[in-house]
Amino acid sequence: MSEIAVKTKAQQTPQVTGAPKAVTALDDRLAAMSLPQGGFSAPARAEALSRLRVMGLPGPRDEYWRYTDPRLFNVPGPQPLPFDAKAPESPLFAQRDTLTLVFVDGAFDASSSDELALEGIEITTLAHADAAGDHWAAGLYGALEAAGQQPVKRPFAALNSAAAADGVLIRVTGTPSKPVHVLHRRAADAADAVWHHVIRLEEGAELTFLESGMVGARSNAVIEVDLAQGAKLHHITAKRAIDPKVGLSHLFARVAEGAVLKSFSLAVNGTHMRHEAVIDMAGDDAVAHVAAAVLGDGATGRFHHDDTVFITHGAERGESRQVFKKVLKNGATGVFQGKILVKQGAQKTDGYQISQALLLDEASQFLAKPELEIYADDVKCSHGSTTGAIDEHALFYLRSRGVPMDRAIVFLVLSFLADALEEVEDEGLRAEINERLEEWLTSHA
Repeated sequence: MSEIAVKTKAQQTPQVTGAPKAVTALDDRLAAMSLPQGGFSAPARAEALSRLRVMGLPGPRDEYWRYTDPRLFNVPGPQPLPFDAKAPESPLFAQRDTLTLVFVDGAFDASSSDELALEGIEITTLAHADAAGDHWAAGLYGALEAAGQQPVKRPFAALNSAAAADGVLIRVTGTPSKPVHVLHRRAADAADAVWHHVIRLEEGAELTFLESGMVGARSNAVIEVDLAQGAKLHHITAKRAIDPKVGLSHLFARVAEGAVLKSFSLAVNGTHMRHEAVIDMAGDDAVAHVAAAVLGDGATGRFHHDDTVFITHGAERGESRQVFKKVLKNGATGVFQGKILVKQGAQKTDGYQISQALLLDEASQFLAKPELEIYADDVKCSHGSTTGAIDEHALFYLRSRGVPMDRAIVFLVLSFLADALEEVEDEGLRAEINERLEEWLTSHA
């Protein structure tokens, strides 16, 4: 087990005064929310609320919150974050043929969405299914989140399971002809968006699941993914660059024998963000790749982005990859906490973890805590974390061949991020993401 913390200046924390004690904070948080009642999810919601009351909300001294102050997530309501509702919408994946589901401040907007019909897939919304009563997701809603509470408590995920009023429920039995795209939009300056997705892929099924757009001033999202034998899920999420906000997202996944999970996250700007991925490699020959490209510019306001990953290998010949790249400037902060746990008997495990930061000035900082915990003796596991500045030799090479300084930096940053983007299998999607990255880098040169 090792820990690396690289800083270029003292870590800043959000200025939230008069933060209450944990129990009072939870009571206040719940009092400000409208908890759903009834429906197929009622037992899971009650159980999640019970667990949450035992855990309480985290404080800045909690081990898994040592780098990311949770107080902005604890307060009853978010600070209003004005946005230009008339600004032209330019979400990623808009030019692709997808089944698009629109959510406004965390609630499904049927009038703006495609018809929920596609071969090889059964899809509905959480709110609709709860109103209807019985549903196939009754055995899954909140189950993977609950399992993911060990050995580390994740109270905001339990809060989501108790309070989420909407989301998508997807069951895939074949290979749909096009991806499912959840497009988020904002309508209110102080929206506190909470949504919960459940995705189940049956044996041999395959799906591409995309997320993009603008969410609320504060958000709390959970995705529970259950992959049966031989199933394959491509998950790509992209947060819009002009959307300053406070946000939490959680991915809980169970990967059965021979199944494949590939999840990629693109994050550009934001205010105070944390993404958690908790993955159970439950079957032999399971594969899970988790990757992210993060771009943060503190010039227009505070930027803090935290990726926290916990992958458990419980079967033989599992393969996991964690590839996280962060580019930070103007006092931005990036955090990575990643762990690979190899249980006894999980022989032939292949686990790889890399977290790297490119600091474009001395005011920014990167904090990393990579961990390995291994109880099997025939494994191949490695981890590493580095931080540094632009390669001056490479920069000189480009400049000497007539490339302007700004363009040279863009080229070098894109090269730095390439390993993370390689985790996106679809070449068209990868090219579209790379183009968006280049646009952002050019506009923030």
